[in-house]
Amino acid sequence: MPQQSHSPYYRQGNAFTVRMNSAIGWLARHGFSLLGTAEMSVRGRKSGQMQRIPVNPHTYEGVQYLVSARGHSQWVRNMRVAGGGELRVGRKVRTFTAQEIADGEQKMLIVRAYLDRWGWEVNQYFQGITAKSTDAALLAACPDHPVFRISIER
Repeated sequence: MPQQSHSPYYRQGNAFTVRMNSAIGWLARHGFSLLGTAEMSVRGRKSGQMQRIPVNPHTYEGVQYLVSARGHSQWVRNMRVAGGGELRVGRKVRTFTAQEIADGEQKMLIVRAYLDRWGWEVNQYFQGITAKSTDAALLAACPDHPVFRISIER
């Protein structure tokens, strides 16, 4: 599917999704990770304030990634400017740096693995693309779903 020329793909969550994200973020902030979720904080590119959102950190071939299921969201735009953030589960806070992965075969493999693990939760945002889609279909979807490799600072 071609990239929209007028603006990057972004699918805003409905009221239920917003409430669920709030609850999942609250749980992670208080030490309860659901299947590996964490609360991510990233500095806002305009406000300078830390913005929080629940995320599904994904490990592929021993490296951690953040995949934006909903597209070019505010956290993605903030991450591009900030270059990193924090992941929190309870009192455990891990600072990380982030590097965006270019569209291509490596990104496609990461997205396929992400959909295999998290598809039950995020397939609705991938417009019919699943872990079982062809390589060509996944490659075509990659521009709509930014991926960041994260490196936890020690």
